[in-house]
Amino acid sequence: MKKHIVVLSGAGMSAESGLRTFRDNDGLWEDHRVEEVAIPEAWETNRGLVLRFYNERRRALLDAAPNAGHTIIAEWQKTHRVSVVTQNVDDLHERAGSTGVIHLHGELRKARSTADPSRIYEIEGWELRDGDLCELGSQLRPHIVWFGEMVETMPDAFRVVSTADILVIVGTSLQVYPAAGLAWAAPAGTQRFLVDPNPPPAPGFQIIRAGASEGLAVIDRMLAEDPCAD
Repeated sequence: MKKHIVVLSGAGMSAESGLRTFRDNDGLWEDHRVEEVAIPEAWETNRGLVLRFYNERRRALLDAAPNAGHTIIAEWQKTHRVSVVTQNVDDLHERAGSTGVIHLHGELRKARSTADPSRIYEIEGWELRDGDLCELGSQLRPHIVWFGEMVETMPDAFRVVSTADILVIVGTSLQVYPAAGLAWAAPAGTQRFLVDPNPPPAPGFQIIRAGASEGLAVIDRMLAEDPCAD
């Protein structure tokens, strides 16, 4: 039986493709305070700024490409059962070929209805505008989980991690909750890897002090050399 590899990815994965997050710059995200662009109150008080901010992020994403780390994870699907849980809002895992990705914090290339959050739409191109409405006549907002909002996909993520044979955490500082709690949701006996050039304390994990792509390449070689990993 194929072993189940679960990958929990964070900002460090996207950073290698040239995408930044607010934690890369002392609490700023592309020179904006989180309170300006990533809380529900910002949407209510300055919708224009919020729309422009995510439009700019979306345009940058369209110019970015998956990196070697994304490709390694996607290639594992050929020989293993693989699940990806990501804190990132980009679609670089999918563009590299990974399927069934669970996004904890939303998806930048989607919008959702402000009247019915279950109505989710693909955004064509990079621009979401004031006046873009769902079929209910309600303004569309970025499909992003802002601070203070519920992480709707967390139960699915815990379920996936709880069945892991191998858990790979890459590109995340394990500082953002509830996502960080997933690191400890794998069952006893799970082989655990943490890829980070400056890793946080993580008892029970095999630490690989490297960037995302370099560290994943190390794990890839280990899996190829270990007949028990199949």
